[in-house]
Amino acid sequence: MAQPAGDAAATARKALDLLLSEKYTELAPLFTPDMQKAYPAEALAKLRVSFGALKQVGAPAVQPAGVNTIVVIPVQFEARNFNFRFIVNKDGLVSGMFPLVGDAAWQHPSYSKPDSFHERDLTVGEDQWKLPATLTLPNGNGPFPAVVLVHGSGANDRDNTKGGTKVFRDLAEGLASRGIAVLRYEKRTQIYRSIKPANVDEETVMDAARAAALLRTQKEIDGKRVYVLGHGLGGYVAPRIAEEDGKLAGIILLGANARPIEDVVLDQAQYLGVSAKDLEGIRAAVKRVKALDAADSDAPPLLGMPVTYLLDLKTYDPVAAAKAQTIPILVLQGDRDFEANSKDFALWKAGLGARKDVTFQSYPALNHLFIAGEGKSSEAEYRKPGHVAPEVVDEIAKLVK
Repeated sequence: MAQPAGDAAATARKALDLLLSEKYTELAPLFTPDMQKAYPAEALAKLRVSFGALKQVGAPAVQPAGVNTIVVIPVQFEARNFNFRFIVNKDGLVSGMFPLVGDAAWQHPSYSKPDSFHERDLTVGEDQWKLPATLTLPNGNGPFPAVVLVHGSGANDRDNTKGGTKVFRDLAEGLASRGIAVLRYEKRTQIYRSIKPANVDEETVMDAARAAALLRTQKEIDGKRVYVLGHGLGGYVAPRIAEEDGKLAGIILLGANARPIEDVVLDQAQYLGVSAKDLEGIRAAVKRVKALDAADSDAPPLLGMPVTYLLDLKTYDPVAAAKAQTIPILVLQGDRDFEANSKDFALWKAGLGARKDVTFQSYPALNHLFIAGEGKSSEAEYRKPGHVAPEVVDEIAKLVK
């Protein structure tokens, strides 16, 4: 049985109070063993100092998530606000803690018309991997075309929150304001932090296909006009999602790599200027990835990924997979993107450019989050509040409608 919601909320609040009062020794027993390793006392102390002076703690919001329970507690500090997201497992222990920049740092983008849409909670999946989701619906009876938003790499929430940005919330509100329904959900690795997906299907593809199927059961949705929009890794595997689903009306790729993941990792490391020693280690790991075969399936992880995950992708060619699909495709690229760069965009164009139902668009000022900026993009840039550029929302809406 899952932890009762009331107990989970009480556990999360107790953990938060102990963190804020700097009682780290008392906090540790509330954590799972993995959390205790991830957050030793010195790490918790650094985290606490970063928040500054406390002003107020709000009421918890509770959301069941399979055998786990998600508890979100808003906290106001002197400098800024946070939403502390706790994952409490079935044994009543905290298996995840994520202090996310609160909505006070996020405002509706100019292209959002909140009076023109509404939202309701849904759940993607019916098994042990249930995922909380939000459906943003235009007002009216429909049927509306719809888009499933699929995350990039890493553990991401349904809004794709990064610092002061919420890329998926921007897209959901922007598209819903233009008459398009949008489904966004918590990524599996965000909710079930202790799992290590053996392949990209477990991490991303299966849940995206289940989300598309869920949309078709909603009375307001036109089941023949369901699209998938993949960002980063989500775009890389969007052709695979289309193959898995078999009924999509089209796919939209935002900042999607077309090259093998290990090549992208090496490019990013060089761009970010990691130390010579670290770069040498990454090059060596990339070389080992290139030499992997089925006999290595039990080998230790490489580049932070299970070998089974890397082996699964060795035979995956996203451009070839996209060519095999007979549905419209939209490929969007920010020229300041250092995570999936111009090399990837060129590969998509080379492989799909001859097709009349494939559209390509690049934006000189946009970064990987499709937010405008100047100069060389960086990870630090992601922490600044910003919104997806309106021309991106317009381009997506043009395809879907």
